[in-house]
Amino acid sequence: MSVVVTIDDLPNALGDYPWGYLVTVSDDLRAHTLAVPTDWRAGALHASAGRSSRANIAARPNVTMVFPHPQPGGYSLIVDGAAAVVNDEVVLTPTDAVLHRPAL
Repeated sequence: MSVVVTIDDLPNALGDYPWGYLVTVSDDLRAHTLAVPTDWRAGALHASAGRSSRANIAARPNVTMVFPHPQPGGYSLIVDGAAAVVNDEVVLTPTDAVLHRPAL
């Protein structure tokens, strides 16, 4: 079950999710996943990321972040967007977001 989150509503939705998984794609086209705390500033998500994630973003900037709900059955927040590396920080400009949980 999915509920669309508008970009305007995303800052409010993020209040319940202080960290998430940053999913990038490596040179061999495998998913690379990193747990990162995030901060919403100036219309974008900001996070620290390691060398591999930064290199993946430089080559393939379309990324996904998954913010798991802490309780089973709760809605996880999934955010797609375009990322850039700025001074060793990842800046993700969201394009789409949904709250998602398994159908019960």
